[in-house]
Amino acid sequence: MDRIEKSEEVYRKLFGGLPERDKETDPEFMEILRRFIFADVFAVGELSDALRELITVTALAANQCLPQLKAHVAAALNVGNTPVEIREAVYQCAPFIGFPKTLNAIAAMNEAFAARGIKLPLEPQGTVCDCDRIDKGMEIQAPLYGDEIKDRYAGLPQDFAETIPTFLTEFGFGDFYTRKGLSVQTRELLVLIVLATLGLEKQLYPHALANIKLGNGKETLLAALIHALPYIGFPSAMNSINVIKSII
Repeated sequence: MDRIEKSEEVYRKLFGGLPERDKETDPEFMEILRRFIFADVFAVGELSDALRELITVTALAANQCLPQLKAHVAAALNVGNTPVEIREAVYQCAPFIGFPKTLNAIAAMNEAFAARGIKLPLEPQGTVCDCDRIDKGMEIQAPLYGDEIKDRYAGLPQDFAETIPTFLTEFGFGDFYTRKGLSVQTRELLVLIVLATLGLEKQLYPHALANIKLGNGKETLLAALIHALPYIGFPSAMNSINVIKSII
């Protein structure tokens, strides 16, 4: 198949039909977009279509591209993701982009769900309570990151030196990584995409190492970053790929 045929095949799979080209006001740009994303990028790496769309949803949520997010929530459903999996991908952005942007993404996601007749709210996926969220969070955090954060902020006044690592464990890991709906391995891969989207290379390095510990091989990380490239741009993607290259 040529690039047009390849892009149409993938587009049809994601969106249930071909684009309405006669209604496009910038058809040249849209054709460049479709051929690059759906013919070229989709051919790189051994990622399932379902995982590719979770990566796309994550990048769009982090970038606050809400109209495109709604379209790709529908695409994620079309290639086999459950509503819970999609929601967990969006929730997982919260520690990195903050509550307001996550709420924007949730609102767009729920509009897409409602358009498909999906009943809201979805089933709860939390597994912790206030009495154990720090312990459960630490069970995930410690094997991946050790005492890195605690050691980094040890020089602050005591209250702050304790508060920052505690918040990270309770909120970042206890409230989110412990949730059902996505594996820790998948969550960590999506976190890598959030960090790449935001251009946070310093934080990306330890998360790349954590991905490898969890079984996401370097080829998977590279394929995921290349898949994110059309949504986050070449500079952010290439800077992130250079981090993976330094590990290799």
